[in-house]
Amino acid sequence: MTDKKENVATLYKPKEEVVLDPSEVTDSLLERMPNPTGWRILVLPYRGKATTEGGLHIPTQVLDDTQIQTVVGYVLKLGNLAYKDEEKFPNGGWCKEKDWIIFPRYAGSRFRIDGGEVRLLNDDEVLASIKNPDDIVSF
Repeated sequence: MTDKKENVATLYKPKEEVVLDPSEVTDSLLERMPNPTGWRILVLPYRGKATTEGGLHIPTQVLDDTQIQTVVGYVLKLGNLAYKDEEKFPNGGWCKEKDWIIFPRYAGSRFRIDGGEVRLLNDDEVLASIKNPDDIVSF
């Protein structure tokens, strides 16, 4: 066990690397996150890479703006009623925990926790699931 305090901010990597690393999400960090109620989904918005393919550094303010405008996120938790409505979701859920998803730009409720931002979305606000968040340009 480490003495370093885990928080949402630790999920974001140095500017030279991918800015969000979901493999760093630990069980103890997830336990401290809000539990979505009902049909809601807890999502960690993607910020993208902090350097361009050519090696130019993208300013922090631009990254912050991109995170606010992003349409891509990593599913952290599902509420107990998410995708349980068989009339609305006859083929089952549209996503599961640890999926990358696309959602409408201004969907959900945004809030900051532990130095990072998370969003609560309704289960029917998920537009698609994707494999690689870098494939989607959000701005």
